[in-house]
Amino acid sequence: MPGGVLRLLSDAGTPPSAANPEAPAKDDDLLDAYSRAVTQVVEQVGPAVVSIAVDAGRRQTGAGSGILFTPDGYLVTNAHVVRTSRRLRVGLTDGSTLEAVVVGADPATDLAVVRVGQSGLPYAALGESATLRVGQLVIAMGNPLGFSSTVSAGVVSALGRAMRAVDGRLMESIIQSDVALNPGSSGGPLVDTRSRVVGINTAMILGAQGISFSVPVDTVRWVVPQLMTEGRVRRGSLGIAGQNRPLDRRLARRLALARPSGVEVMAVERDGPAAAAGILVGDIIVSVDGGGTPTVDEIHRALGRWPLPAAIELGVLRAGEVRRIRATPRETPSGPTRS
Repeated sequence: MPGGVLRLLSDAGTPPSAANPEAPAKDDDLLDAYSRAVTQVVEQVGPAVVSIAVDAGRRQTGAGSGILFTPDGYLVTNAHVVRTSRRLRVGLTDGSTLEAVVVGADPATDLAVVRVGQSGLPYAALGESATLRVGQLVIAMGNPLGFSSTVSAGVVSALGRAMRAVDGRLMESIIQSDVALNPGSSGGPLVDTRSRVVGINTAMILGAQGISFSVPVDTVRWVVPQLMTEGRVRRGSLGIAGQNRPLDRRLARRLALARPSGVEVMAVERDGPAAAAGILVGDIIVSVDGGGTPTVDEIHRALGRWPLPAAIELGVLRAGEVRRIRATPRETPSGPTRS
């Protein structure tokens, strides 16, 4: 009977600790490596993460997060966090609170720069988002629901997403991740394991767990300098409002158009560049500078270049024929977005 018991134990295999005493240690090492990666990021970047309280009059009207990126008090956050602000209060991880002002905001990218009146502050390094890979570990930091210094970790779920900004422009190259974001996390940093900021957290889908979005830091790099020097991002305008419009395929083939679609002009701003060039309501723009059939978003993209080109050649479909019209864009005035 004892022999039978021994044989059964032998057939079933020896306990893991006896057969492979290093197996549990390897599992622990893997867990420790993950934990070390996150804790090192938190220790290095955490002091640069701030909370933002937005006051209008005598009451707080909003809250968000931000990340200091210079030692002299400049921080980046979301434009939608500070858009209604008269006064801002920025909270540091040491418990102190500082008065702050908005230096500039760009609703088209949902980015804003804020400055606090103090120097010698902790700050985070900006990395690169072009080198991100799906599956890469990322850490989000912020102050969701008033809970300061909150950290969540996850992976990059997708790259190159597109979504609409508050002003209606298309935000491109958005990072999708599965890190947990909640109200108040907006404007906080998305950080890689080298403690470099790779994105600014901007949105989540309510009711959908594990789907969060961040503005890539490569966008931050070209927007922030303009906000710091100009207070806004300079873009061009033709002074038109338009909508995407499908075209008859036979007409598109006859005119050798790249796609059977274009942008129908719905309104023309009086004394604007388009009006001066002779563009009329009802015209359909089928090319911009000889390139492809445009969409509203592609026209916005062409007008996002700075400095502005001296003139843009538009292929305009009118009365069944394509006319070539040159229009000189002008700088977009402050206010609602127009093409």
